[in-house]
Formats: sequence, C-alpha cells, structure tokens
Amino acid sequence: MSKQTGALRGTGFNNNKVDTMEDNHTVMDTTLEQLVGSLKDTPGALLPILHRIQEQFGYVPDRALPIIARALRCTTADVHGVISFYHHFRLSQPGRHLLEVCRAEACQARGAREFERHVKEKLNIGFDQTTADGEFTLKAVYCLGNCATGPSLRQGKRVLSRMNSARFDKLVEDLTTYKLELK
Repeated sequence: MSKQTGALRGTGFNNNKVDTMEDNHTVMDTTLEQLVGSLKDTPGALLPILHRIQEQFGYVPDRALPIIARALRCTTADVHGVISFYHHFRLSQPGRHLLEVCRAEACQARGAREFERHVKEKLNIGFDQTTADGEFTLKAVYCLGNCATGPSLRQGKRVLSRMNSARFDKLVEDLTTYKLELK
C-alpha cells in the first residue's frame, strides 16, 4: 500500500476505487507471473508469452514487460522492441470491437483509400485510436489475404469483403445495437 493511499484512508475519504485498482493490479500481476512462468522455458518463449498475455487481457499491459524481462533474463527494451515490431501486439486496451482496415496495394486499387476516409470520419478517430465510448479501436493492417475482393476489413475473426460506406455503416449499427427480448 502506498503512503498516499494510507493518507487517504486516514482522512475518511471513500477509497473503494483506490482499493479496487490495487486489487486489480495484484490479480493482474499474479496472472502475468503464472502465464510467463508456464511458458518461460519454451524455446523462443517471448512470442508465445506475448500471444498468451494478449489473449488473456486483450493487450500486453505495461506491467507485463518487467515480469517477462526478468523471467527471460533480458531487458524491458528487448521485450518492447518485439512488441512494437509486430503489428499484432497492442500496448493499450482496445475497444470492445477491433476493426482492422486493409491498406495493402490490392485493396487500395479497389477503393480502400476512400473507404478508409469514411471509416475514420464515421468513428471520428484515426488509426491506433479508440472511440471515446470504448466501442471501437481502428487499426491499419497490410494484407488480409482477401485481395480479389477488397477493400477488406477484419472485425474480430471475421474478414469482410467488398466494403464500402453503406456496408460499414450497417456493421457499426449492428455492433452497437442491442436486441432486447421481452418475455
């Protein structure tokens, strides 16, 4: 417990949020230690560790870097260098829906630049940003292997073909509309 947290407790302020944050960090650290520990002896362990952490949390938290570095006997800069090299890894919590727009040449030849402009305007964000409501994170990727039917977009595990403004607007509507079932 930090001095500041202790000082707040003594003043009678409601510290539930501070306590919850500390508890979340403790749980996260424990989970990270277990994940890293279970894979650290695997040949070429860094990539499997990073994949497992991102699978667990949706991103690679900053808190993971020193834990990984210590276990693999390398520097945090080494770990960060690998994370920043591979576009798949994220260092911040993504939105509820990750949207990856293909920017490869084949998609560009089929109208991806215009589609990309519409996506950015519709969501009011750029690449590597998340909407204010936390719904969408936008990412640029370079080839989804769907070249003949571009422009392409990946939403989660689905690759969507022949994307245009109308299809994108429908996708956003579908992803943000909740159906209520009355019984």
